[in-house]
Amino acid sequence: MTRLTLARFAARAALGPALALAGMAAHAAPPRIVSLNPCSDAILVEVADRAQILALSSYSRDPASSSLLPGVAARYGVTHGTIEEVIALQPDLVIDGAFVPPATAAAYRRMGLRLETLGTQRTVADALADVRRLAALAGHADRGEALARRITVALVAAAPPPGQAPAPAVLWEWGGMVAGSDTLIGDLLERTGFANLPAREGYRQADLYPIERLLAHPPRIILTVGDDRTLHHPALRALTGTLRAGFPPALLYCGGPSIIRAAQRLAALRRSLG
Repeated sequence: MTRLTLARFAARAALGPALALAGMAAHAAPPRIVSLNPCSDAILVEVADRAQILALSSYSRDPASSSLLPGVAARYGVTHGTIEEVIALQPDLVIDGAFVPPATAAAYRRMGLRLETLGTQRTVADALADVRRLAALAGHADRGEALARRITVALVAAAPPPGQAPAPAVLWEWGGMVAGSDTLIGDLLERTGFANLPAREGYRQADLYPIERLLAHPPRIILTVGDDRTLHHPALRALTGTLRAGFPPALLYCGGPSIIRAAQRLAALRRSLG
């Protein structure tokens, strides 16, 4: 950093929170934002102006952790979440996940930066609330409402016909983890015509599902996230009436616009069962 930049940081720190409040009040333009969370990344690219987004999280450049469509993150700058990177960009607003270290949060406050955190999205209702909240923070509440409507319409379109029995399903993640009762993807399974067996049997987020359960209560379909070696166990060859289908990791963790793609994928899989 140059001496001039350091001097600016020192002056801003001396003025502290009062400068931040005055700056937010005086801004005619929407706030400039740094996003450090892949789920807030996915929402912000839909509801904020491109010029507002100073940087997304580096997770969104990695296909294994991104909830964005391929190529979208390349249009934006990214950070690896260090305080130095964030402060150098001098945003008006920083958005991160819920587990921000207290020392990091305190450093942002000292520099006069506003920090907002995003919790885990466990249901569609959580996801819609985050869409509206982030859009309001970005100064575009109307865009949040528009995205929420698109999500709602997609869920209605992906719902099964009235009276159709739900298809028993298990969404199998790495190492035998399953989508339990407190997960967004579990909520989406139930909304799109599946009976989420682990959730109905009392399993929760990140619980391990024994092979014995699969053998004793075979699902109609196993949705696989990646190629887990457990699913190659010879005993599972007995499940001749159980189909397997891949489910993209990019649709697994975050709400926002990825709900639309997840619902469409799940609805297509349900229809393929006949």
